[in-house]
Amino acid sequence: MWHSYRTGDKEALGQLVNRYYRVLRHYGLKFMIDGAVVDDCIQELFLQLWQNRLQINQTDSIKHYLLKALRHHILQYVRSQHRLPFQELDWEIAVADDTDTEALMIQQESLSILTNTIQAQLAALPAREREALYLRYYENLSIPEIAEVMDVNRQSVSNFLQKALSKLRTKWLVPLLLMICIFLKKSLL
Repeated sequence: MWHSYRTGDKEALGQLVNRYYRVLRHYGLKFMIDGAVVDDCIQELFLQLWQNRLQINQTDSIKHYLLKALRHHILQYVRSQHRLPFQELDWEIAVADDTDTEALMIQQESLSILTNTIQAQLAALPAREREALYLRYYENLSIPEIAEVMDVNRQSVSNFLQKALSKLRTKWLVPLLLMICIFLKKSLL
């Protein structure tokens, strides 16, 4: 598909848009900018891809290439707006609440506490560590791909991931024990 797009096949470009739009939009919204801006950046990305298709090389991972390109477009937008310096970008990794029926209220309460705990712990991490976690565990990118997307070396990515996971592990013991106690107490009632 990438080769077809590069040779001028408009349908192949349309397939790329259809296949990767949701992933790109989800990633773009993590920069905490307006959804319309993310859509504009994605549209601009695909427009530039089409206009520059003859200069673009083959890639091993289309997803990786597009994520890196979108990140570049969004950071360019943010810098042009002088809204947020790069270090202040908020990488909120949300965990969905389970809001089913009344029979799941205990589970919902536990999940709500757990969700708030996870969000608070993720929010306490530095932005680069949150971004590395997101790219690794939500987008399944490899360390070399993350390094290229984030424009850092591989060791830095490994350090970001190691530090973030270490911080999360140490903070997880207390909430995990609390959740077990709440769950046991509710099930005994």
